[in-house]
Amino acid sequence: MLPPVFQTLKASAAVKNIVGTNPPRVYRHGSAPQDTSQPYITWFALPAPENTLSEAPLVDRVMVQIDAWHQTDAGVESLAVAVRDAIEPHAHMTATLMDMREPETRLYRISMTFDWWLDR
Repeated sequence: MLPPVFQTLKASAAVKNIVGTNPPRVYRHGSAPQDTSQPYITWFALPAPENTLSEAPLVDRVMVQIDAWHQTDAGVESLAVAVRDAIEPHAHMTATLMDMREPETRLYRISMTFDWWLDR
């Protein structure tokens, strides 16, 4: 029911080059643990069955929001490109929200949404 977001990002050398390897700083549920080293990635999923009138759904469409977080503007752009390039072979990118900065931590953030289709 959940797409392999962590596994896909973990398989990308470009992503690991930015967020580390052991393990990479990629966190589900839309938030990172307190005092997490930067940069990092957060993500969350909103699954919905692809309903039909004649039978149970054969696939689930899962909208995934992935947020890239970095201390610098240039760094967050590089991380977002690495995330996009890792995920796009597996899911359809549907939106990008840019030019955001978290007021408390002052981290830059780029949010991307992807539609992931999963066979049941």
